[in-house]
Parts: sequence; C-alpha cells; structure tokens
Amino acid sequence: MENPVNIGAVILVAVVLIVLAYLSIRVVNEFERLVVFRLGKTGPKRVKGPGLVILIPIIDRAVKTDLREQFIEVPSQTNITRDNAPINIDFLIYWRIVDPMRSVVNVANFAGALQGISTTTLRAVIGDILLDDVLSKREQINEVLRTKLDEQTERWGGKVTTVEIREIIAPRDVQDAMNRMLSAERNRRAVITESEGARQSAINVAEGEKQSAILRAEGDRQSAILRAEGFSEALNRIFAAARHVDDRTMTLQYYEALKELGASAATKYVIPLELTDLAKHLSSFLDRGFQSGEAVRHEDEVRDAAAEGAAGQRPKAPEIEGTT
Repeated sequence: MENPVNIGAVILVAVVLIVLAYLSIRVVNEFERLVVFRLGKTGPKRVKGPGLVILIPIIDRAVKTDLREQFIEVPSQTNITRDNAPINIDFLIYWRIVDPMRSVVNVANFAGALQGISTTTLRAVIGDILLDDVLSKREQINEVLRTKLDEQTERWGGKVTTVEIREIIAPRDVQDAMNRMLSAERNRRAVITESEGARQSAINVAEGEKQSAILRAEGDRQSAILRAEGFSEALNRIFAAARHVDDRTMTLQYYEALKELGASAATKYVIPLELTDLAKHLSSFLDRGFQSGEAVRHEDEVRDAAAEGAAGQRPKAPEIEGTT
C-alpha cells in the first residue's frame, strides 16, 4: 500500500512544480516587453525583457506589450472645410509603443483610443483649411495630423510615426468644377506653349535672316574689294605697259581701231589725225598773230603819249611891255 501512495505523492509534487514553473517562467522576445504587476503595483524597474523572466506565482501578474510599428485604418468620414464644402477622407496611421508601462497603465486600448482621437483631430484640421488647399496640400495636412496626434498619444506611451491620407472624395458638383478648371488650365498651357513656340520660331527666322544679311553684306564687301583690287592691278599693268609704248605702236593701234570701225554697216566719217594736228598749228599761229597786233598797237599808244608830253613842256616867248 505504501508504494502506490508514495508514487501518487511524487506525481502530485511533480505536477505542482510544472504548474509553478509554467506560471513563473516567461520567455520574452526582442520586440516585446513584460510589465510586471506585483500585488497590483508596478514601476519602471518592473518592465522586463527581452530574454528569460522569472515571476513569483500568484503574486506577480505580467502584461505583454509589442514594440513593433503597427497601423490602424481610419474609415472614410465626412468633413466640412473652411468654405463649407463637404468632403470624405480616409487615411492610415502608423504608430508604435515607446513606453510599455504607460501604454498599459494609462490607456486600456491604445489602438482604439488612437482611432477615436484621430477622427476628431481630422475634423478640426480640415475645418481650418479651404477646399482647394485640402486637395492640393495633402503632404502638409499629413504632417499637421501627425504632429497633433503625436502630442495626444504621448501621455499613453505611444508615438505616431506617419499619417497618410489615402483618398479624398469631393462632391459631384465640386468634381465637375474641378474638371472644368483643369480643362481650362490645360487649354491655357496649350495656348501659352503654342505662342512660345511661335515666338521662338519667329526669333529663329529673324536671327537666320539677320545672319544671312550679314553674310551677304560681307560677301558683297569682299567682292567689291576684290574687284577694286583687280581693277587697280589692271590699271597699274596698263600704265606700266603704256610707259614703254612709242609713236609707232600707237599708230598701229590707231589703224586697228579704224579697221574695226570700218567693219560695221553704219555710216562713218573719218577725220584723219593729221587734220587735227593742222588745226592745232593754225590755232597757235592765229594766237601769235593776235598777240603781235596787240603789241604794235600798244607801242603806238606809248609813242603818242611821249610826244604829247614833250610838247607840253616847251617854253613860252616873253611878252614886251608898251610905252605911252
């Protein structure tokens, strides 16, 4: 009888030890922490992990927290902008626990509390922004939301790392107005682009014409210079050749010119070169004759004047006084 009793007692002790070991030994992962409550009390020193953690059964109670970054999805909700335009917005919030003790002691459900406060914060932020700014400044809205949510969750031991707006749905009439505005903006850009192209084309054409005119003027100038240089060189050569030409050569050239003139069918009058020489001699003879006549007449006038002067200077006879 003693042997079965002893075996039963051993088994009971073994079971009790296994249960106590199960209740007192915890293995904490690297991304986890244990907040230990001893008789209902805890503190910063009772945050355990990672590794093997020993608890006192019945006296200690452990609450596990996850330090990895997590996200919650805030469903689409209607918000009113500053200019009283209703829009639907849904977004994502990424968060993580930075103080395990406060995340357990100060809030019962961190994710639920974060989702609730994000809804009211979004309405407050959107209510201060115009509709156009909501649609065009999404990054700024994300940053404002992240800052405000992070301030609220700091007392809960958490940190909001990122806020991302996924979709903004405007009313139908607002969407139609946006589409018309987008179409008008595209037309404006197209007109501006077309006018810029036309202006650039005109500038290019004018620049090409300018360069062409400059090149033509430069070519004309170079051509004129070359013609002038060629004409000057020809004159120099003709002058150099004419210096060595005698009367016989000129006479032969004169005969050749008369031959070419006589070859044509037109009526011609030929005046010999000797006739012109005779006219020159006659003209010189007449000039000398006129000069000689003038000299003789001048000598007669001088002689007459001298005679008159001599008669005027001859002395008069003295007068004889009479007596009574």
